[in-house]
Amino acid sequence: MNRYLLKLAYNGSRYHGWQIQDNAHSVQAEISDKLSVLLKGDISLVGCGRTDTGVHAKQFYAHFDFADLEWNFMDLIYKLNSFLPSDIVIYDLISVDDSFNSRFSALSRTYKYYISTVKDPFSEKVSYFFNGDLNIDDMNAACKYLLHYTDFTSFSKLHTQTATNDCKIETAYFKETNDNLVFTITADRFLRNMVRAIMGTLLEIGKGRLSIEDMPKIIEAKDRGKAGFSVPAHGLFLEVVKYPDNFQIS
Repeated sequence: MNRYLLKLAYNGSRYHGWQIQDNAHSVQAEISDKLSVLLKGDISLVGCGRTDTGVHAKQFYAHFDFADLEWNFMDLIYKLNSFLPSDIVIYDLISVDDSFNSRFSALSRTYKYYISTVKDPFSEKVSYFFNGDLNIDDMNAACKYLLHYTDFTSFSKLHTQTATNDCKIETAYFKETNDNLVFTITADRFLRNMVRAIMGTLLEIGKGRLSIEDMPKIIEAKDRGKAGFSVPAHGLFLEVVKYPDNFQIS
């Protein structure tokens, strides 16, 4: 068997996340179905992560195993894109070593959450409109606490099947650009709903309803009820997935 890697992107608005689910439409199911038809065999895709319902991905990777891929790679990409709906695009197809795993070989993942600070009909489906004053300095100060902890139970969806709630956050910060506020966060892994719960908590700090010093207390409580609300999914994007250089994936 040979291993192949797809580089893709998708608008998650119409999907119940990446992962195949019973009685729910997913990105993984959509691509697997079309690829199986083209290759005339059952294709099992392994994604680089699991995005929640309504979350988007500007960069996503998924690998699959297949005996002999007789297609020219560019021809297969073209055909697959013509079969897929307009909210999913395949950018590249790469032959990789069988030691590569799109999920477990990843070193880190970077998410961004987009907030519009003015009403904009052209970005309403891909950013969260927030009308009000925010103390960005306080929000960035609270972000620094995230770098000193590993257990993020307080920001995880309840009753998940993960073995551990430990994550190593490398960076977390806000940046203002024109009429937008962008939150960037990079970690080795993320829990379900984690970024959206962190984002909601930071907004509470920015509004003055919570203090900067409340952030470590919330994390240490290991209690989802202590953290802020979960912001809507449509403003969240998986932006970058980083792999070791020896895999030579761009």
